[in-house]
Amino acid sequence: MKHRIRKKNNTKRIEIDNISSHFDVNLSNELEANKKEVFRLLGNSSDVETRAFQLGKIHPVNAAIIFLEGLIDKEIVQNYLLNPIINDLRGTNANEKIPDVQQLYQYIKNFNITTAELTEISNFKTLLQHLLAGDTILLIDGVNKGFAVGARGAKERGVEEPTTQRVVRGPKDAFTETISVNIALIRKRIKDPNLWLESFVYGTKTQTKVTIAYIHGIVNPGVVEEVKSRLDKMDIDAILESGYVEELIQDETYTPFPTMINSERPDAISAGLLEGKVAILVDGTPFVLLVPALFLDFFQSNEDYYQRSDISSLIRALRFIAFFLALLTPSTYIALTTFHQEMIPTTLLISLAAQREGIPFPAVVEALLMEVTFEILREAGIRLPSAVGSAISIVGALVLGQAAVDAGIVSATMVIVVSLTAISSFIFPSYNLAISVRMLRFPFMIMAATFGLFGIFIGLLILTLHLSSLRSFGIPYMSPFAPFISNDQKDAVFRAPRWKLRTRPRLINQRNTIREDSQRPMPDKKG
Repeated sequence: MKHRIRKKNNTKRIEIDNISSHFDVNLSNELEANKKEVFRLLGNSSDVETRAFQLGKIHPVNAAIIFLEGLIDKEIVQNYLLNPIINDLRGTNANEKIPDVQQLYQYIKNFNITTAELTEISNFKTLLQHLLAGDTILLIDGVNKGFAVGARGAKERGVEEPTTQRVVRGPKDAFTETISVNIALIRKRIKDPNLWLESFVYGTKTQTKVTIAYIHGIVNPGVVEEVKSRLDKMDIDAILESGYVEELIQDETYTPFPTMINSERPDAISAGLLEGKVAILVDGTPFVLLVPALFLDFFQSNEDYYQRSDISSLIRALRFIAFFLALLTPSTYIALTTFHQEMIPTTLLISLAAQREGIPFPAVVEALLMEVTFEILREAGIRLPSAVGSAISIVGALVLGQAAVDAGIVSATMVIVVSLTAISSFIFPSYNLAISVRMLRFPFMIMAATFGLFGIFIGLLILTLHLSSLRSFGIPYMSPFAPFISNDQKDAVFRAPRWKLRTRPRLINQRNTIREDSQRPMPDKKG
C-alpha cells in the first residue's frame, strides 16, 4: 500500500504512516514477545485467540497458533495443522529428532503442514495482513519467522440467482461477496490460459483486495495500463463496495450517464471479457465492474444472445422506444397542451380540455407533482421488505392517482402519462440507465414548460452533444454511432444472426478482431 502525505489532514496521514512503519518491525526469536506484540497491535481485541502447545516431550519446543474467532475453519486447523505437527513429534525429544530449531522449522514446513496455502512471514506487517484476512498464524519459539496457514472459514453467502438482472433464458448463477468465488465463476466459463488476473490491495483501513481480469491477446494493452494507472492513483482508507472504485476511476463525474458497467452476472462479465474489455472485481461485493462501457451496452441484455436474432432485435428495439417514452412523454404532453394545441386532433383536444376543467395547476405543475410522488413511491417500495414492497408501491400509485383525479388536483390523462413513463423506465436491463432517465426527465419538463417543443429539441441537441463528448477509458461513448462504424451495426439497435457476428467491436478491440467464422446453417435437402 502507498501512503501519501497530503497537506490536508497532515497529522492524521503522518500518524498512519508511523503506524505502518511500526508494522514493518521483524519478528522476534522469543515466542512470548511476538504474542504480546500481536495482542498489543490489535488492542487486546476480544476476538483474537491463541492456542499454545509443545513440540516433543522430553525437551519440548514451545509453539502457538494465533487466529481471529469466526474467520477460520477450526476443522482445517485441527486436522491439517495441529494434528500432523503434534502427532509426528508426540512422545519424542524434538531436539534429538531434529537437533536445531531452525531445522525443526524447516521440517514442519516441508512435512507437517498439509494445507494448500502456506506463506512464510518475517515481520508484523505481513503477519497482521494474513491474520486479519482470516489466516492462522503459527509461531515457534527460537525462530524469528512464522507461517500463515490458509484455513479461512468465515460464513459466506452461496451462489444464488441474480436479484437485479434476471433473465427468462440463461444461466441462473450470480456473483457473491467473495472474490475467489467470483473469479472461479469466470474461470468456469472461460477456460483459456490467456485469461490473466492481477490483484492489488487498496484501502489503508479495509485492505480490500481488487483484481483486474482480461484476456491477453484480445484486450487492448493501453486500456489495461490505463485501468492500472487509475487504480494506482486511489488513496482511500476504505473500499466497501465496487461503487467506491467506480467513482474514483470513472472518466466523467458530472454526467448523469454511467461510464462503467456493473453486473452481478458472471455470463455478462465473461461476454465482456471476450469482447476485449477489462473486469474489475472487488472483494466484499457481488457487483463486478466492466470497462470500457458504451452507451449501447446499457440497452443490451445477455439474454439477447440466448434468443433467436429476430426475437432479440424486437426486444432491443422496444428498449430504444421505451428510452424516448420514459424521457420525453411528460415533457411532450406539457409542450402540446401548453403551447401547441393546434397539433392535437380536435376530438382529443376537446376531451383534454374537459378533463382539465377545474384543475387549479398548469400542466407542468401537474406533471412535477405526479412524477415526484411516483419517485417517492418507487423508492419506498425498494426499501420496504420484499413481501410488502411491491404491493405498497402498486396500491399506493393506484390509490393516490385515483384520489388525485377525484379531488380535481390532476387530470386523468396526466395519470396515464406518468404511468406510461414509469412502465417504460422499468424495461432497461441496466438500473443505472433507468436512474439517468429519471434524472433527465425533470429538466426536459422544465424546458417544455418554458419553450414548448423548441425547448425539447434544444434539450435533445444538448443531450446528443454531451453524449458524443463522453469517453470511457479512451473509447468514444456513442460508438458505433459516433463515430459511425458500419460493421458494428450488426449488433447495435438490431442483432444480426449469430453467424454474421464474426468480428468484435472495432474500437474496443483492434488486435484479435475475428470472433468466429461460422457459416450460415444450410440443412441438406433430401429427396
